[in-house]
Amino acid sequence: MAKSKYLVPLGILIVLAVVAGGCSAKYAAEGSIVSVHYTGTLADGTQFDSSEGGDPLEFTVGAGQLIRGFDNAVRGMKVGETKTVTIPAAEAYGARNEKLVQVMERADLPEGTKVEVGTQMAVTFTDGRSGVARITEVTETTVTLDANHFLAGEDLIFEIRLVKVR
Repeated sequence: MAKSKYLVPLGILIVLAVVAGGCSAKYAAEGSIVSVHYTGTLADGTQFDSSEGGDPLEFTVGAGQLIRGFDNAVRGMKVGETKTVTIPAAEAYGARNEKLVQVMERADLPEGTKVEVGTQMAVTFTDGRSGVARITEVTETTVTLDANHFLAGEDLIFEIRLVKVR
């Protein structure tokens, strides 16, 4: 049987076409709508959040919907890729601001306020903005309120798996 001088090159081309055509690797880029699963932990291993066991988180890359470090970490990932990143506090929830921690008299709290550590309550700042503060300490006469995000000042470690890009 005669050998065709085109058999091998065509075979290679077919294989390359199948590999290239069958590869659905999409990359997350600015403006992409992505779905990710993630687990967030602190340096001591404490897990503070996870999407595992639920729906993936969906967001638009670069739209400012998430903390900057997380958004940046997803850029360039391909579907199916998993990576672990450490996001410094400056690219997460920023540094703690001790001016956002206030001690007040229990008697000055609105009537009916649940006074226990961990309770969150709406607050109005002196500049007129509103926000949320957590009760972090309670004594017989005072309550300490902290309006910092509970992850402020923390470097965050995320394991991120890109599920989908559209």
